[in-house]
Amino acid sequence: MSATPLFVGLDVGGTTMKAGVVDDAGAPLSQAALPTEAQRGQEFGLNRMCETIREAIRAAKLRPDQITAIGVATPGTMDIPAGVILDPPNLKPWQNVPVRQYIEQAFGLPTAFQNDANAAALGEYWVGAGRGHRSMVLFTLGTGIGGGIILSGGRILEGENSAGAEVGHIKIDCSNPRTCSCGRLGCLEAYASATAVVKRTRESLQEKGVRSSLHNLLSAGKDLTAKRVFEAAAAGDALAAQVVEDTAFYLAVGAMNLMHIIDPQVVVFGGGMIGAGESFLERIRHHVRQMAFPVLAANTKIGYAQLGGEAGFIGAAACARALVRGSPTPIPPPPA
Repeated sequence: MSATPLFVGLDVGGTTMKAGVVDDAGAPLSQAALPTEAQRGQEFGLNRMCETIREAIRAAKLRPDQITAIGVATPGTMDIPAGVILDPPNLKPWQNVPVRQYIEQAFGLPTAFQNDANAAALGEYWVGAGRGHRSMVLFTLGTGIGGGIILSGGRILEGENSAGAEVGHIKIDCSNPRTCSCGRLGCLEAYASATAVVKRTRESLQEKGVRSSLHNLLSAGKDLTAKRVFEAAAAGDALAAQVVEDTAFYLAVGAMNLMHIIDPQVVVFGGGMIGAGESFLERIRHHVRQMAFPVLAANTKIGYAQLGGEAGFIGAAACARALVRGSPTPIPPPPA
């Protein structure tokens, strides 16, 4: 075993598994990625997890016996204390998969298990946008909206049923609610995810008499994406600009609700939509100032995530680190 503790974090996604060796200060020493191929079943998936971990160790020019502990982060419904994935929608046909036990036995190392969005939040808290802060809320913006909540001292809000911090399913509309991908009504995800941005834009384009440069894009056979909606807004398209403004408002509602409940030091937005730029972030801040208690609006920092695709495996490694140290991730000093 290395004199300096080294940890492996594994981030299991519906499409790709990413792993990396991370040092005691949160710096990644290697990265490896392999396709998940969930449709090949959970036995294959467990072996693929081990393969990805080994690839990351090899990429760091290390041996497994030089690793102190392993952290694994997965999506879907789960029992975090038991280390089991229950019925993950994006890892079909997996069910009741004993992830932690399998990895622990395969490597003979202490193994932590965590929800993927929680792990990403812990990664950002440790060495990303939350560094130097006591508490943080993360929203991950993509096909859906996920997130994580880190309480003072680096404690992940897991909840009694391993379902804490489902920030995409905060209810933001009860009067004429949209249907969410979860099947319920009025969720933030149904309004402000990348999928929702596209859906709301399509609805606006179908209204009578509406003119937009996006009509030309569709006529040319191009796909309508959230990125293209944001680009059209930046170029002066009025319809796209309204969609973007409404999206900023919906995200501000979500942020404001959690600010009133958790009172975090920082709220962070990550995921594929953060390329929207500083002007979009400032619109979110504007709406938060309009809705939140003045003391919260003044003192809560709102920013973008910094770690990108590395957040998940760095956060999983942070879980491994906390496991062997017997304490949550400490608050690191802000960057020099």
